[in-house]
Amino acid sequence: MTTAQFTTADGPSPKAPPAGAPGTPAGGRPRTPRPRRRPDQVRSSVAAWAAVGVIGLFGLLPMYWMLVTALSPPGQAFRFPPRFFPTEITFAHFKAFAENEKLFDYMVNSVIVAGVTAVLSVVVSTYMGYSFSKFRYRGRKSLMNFVLASQMFPQALLLITLYAVFRQFDLLGTYTALILSFTTFTMPLCVWMLKGIFDTVPDALLEAAAIDGASRWRTLHSIVAPLAAPGMIAAGLFAFVRGWNDFIFALTLSGDDTMTLPPGLVNTYLGEFQTAWPALMAASLIVSVPVVVAFMFLQRYLVGGLTAGAVKS
Repeated sequence: MTTAQFTTADGPSPKAPPAGAPGTPAGGRPRTPRPRRRPDQVRSSVAAWAAVGVIGLFGLLPMYWMLVTALSPPGQAFRFPPRFFPTEITFAHFKAFAENEKLFDYMVNSVIVAGVTAVLSVVVSTYMGYSFSKFRYRGRKSLMNFVLASQMFPQALLLITLYAVFRQFDLLGTYTALILSFTTFTMPLCVWMLKGIFDTVPDALLEAAAIDGASRWRTLHSIVAPLAAPGMIAAGLFAFVRGWNDFIFALTLSGDDTMTLPPGLVNTYLGEFQTAWPALMAASLIVSVPVVVAFMFLQRYLVGGLTAGAVKS
């Protein structure tokens, strides 16, 4: 019995190769040969991966050294030459952090200050960025340049002025002083980030909403804000990290009951004659966990928000 041949307009169709022929998968279809990479492509790929490995090693080495120091006894942490693999491992420093209630108070203060700073920065920056992007009024460009120029001054230079202002209003040692100072420094970048995202929203969409009877407030809250959600999350994450990591303003403007983690760790582990480096490294690893978790869950929103305003439609 022979295999049937089908006739087409161009003539009889060629017979399919048998299933067991070389280069033919089990399904009977011929396998498409993979294109061979040229030597220059291979060298470029190897160079790119090597660069990624070097950059990754450069970024992860400090974290690894913090972990090694945190797991080492106090005497082993100061050996010379240093050892990259500890011979003795102890978890006493992590246990000491868990038993220190004052450090947990510092962490709660940091969560409150950084969280409120992020929310306040996003809310104010959303309205300012939308105003700069979609409205035309006298003094708009001057105000935009003023917001941008505020980033050019060293933040430590403004500390004395802010200290005097908060002292005059009796706000020293309160959450309000920390939140207002942190928001002042995070808001300009958030404003420009969100303005670039609002620029990508077509004006025709806003005109269609106006024709349907939506007010400007309804248009912003129901149409524009959901489209700019990735950028708002990215701006909020930036403001949260800024409030979480600040040291000099938190040390100067906070009190004993409102002190955040960075100055709290310094006051706890750094003394006049001795520094408890292993305990400090263990505490630093623990307090960095919330930021790492936030980046892990919000990474796609962060990347989308930072690139959303790159191209204007």
